[in-house]
Amino acid sequence: MNENVLRRIIALACPLALLTSLAAHAADPAGNEYDCLIEARQQVDVRSSVEGVIESVPVTRGQVVKKGTLLAKLSSGPERASLSLARSRATMVGEVKAAEARVELTRKKWERAKELQKGNFVSANSRDEAEAEYHLAKEQLRAVLESRKVAELDAKRAEEVLAQRSIYSPIDGVVVAVLLQPGELMSSNQKDPIMKLMEVDPLNVELVLPVSQYGRIKVGQKAEVLPEEPVGGRYEAMVEVVDPTVDAASGTFGVRLKLPNPGTRLPAGVKCRARF
Repeated sequence: MNENVLRRIIALACPLALLTSLAAHAADPAGNEYDCLIEARQQVDVRSSVEGVIESVPVTRGQVVKKGTLLAKLSSGPERASLSLARSRATMVGEVKAAEARVELTRKKWERAKELQKGNFVSANSRDEAEAEYHLAKEQLRAVLESRKVAELDAKRAEEVLAQRSIYSPIDGVVVAVLLQPGELMSSNQKDPIMKLMEVDPLNVELVLPVSQYGRIKVGQKAEVLPEEPVGGRYEAMVEVVDPTVDAASGTFGVRLKLPNPGTRLPAGVKCRARF
């Protein structure tokens, strides 16, 4: 083969090989970086299921709270009084003991009357009266026990009503805003919540990928997240959601990563790059 022809073939083949290599690299998600955004796992608007004047708010903005932490209390004077009265009625120890004693007394009286009537010492009418007193005493005891059961239900209901006056955190998170203060009224038509919480461990990392990567990104796959400065650093995340549909207009689909955030070291709202 002519040497000049050979040189021309080599000159044409080298750029072609380079382009093929770059195209293959671009199609491979490994090593590719994509813009992303670190977001809170969820935001919760804390409200009360009942109306009332706020008595206390023992947490402040920026405070880390655990699920079950007391966030606010509404005034509860009447509710506490109702609970105390209901509990008092629910005990009814004296009334129950008195009714039980009367049942025992009338039972013995009836037993004696039956024995005496056998010897004709008392009339059959007296025996029947003793029996009637015994059955009446049993009915009175049953009524007292039913009343106590109703009182116990009233006490339980009063406890639930009182419990609604205390508001607890539904999540582990951070207080991002306190919107109502002690002395203010929490009403049913109120637009603003008492406060807002954010769950920040773990965090969500949201990104949009080109359709060429569809099918290559799998749930459970590892990814590296690089927050922009001044946060910086490299953090391992895991693919949690891959949207099952592609946006036809943009030719993209959404992906969500789950990013552990122990100690709330990373803030939400930071831009980042994600690498697969």
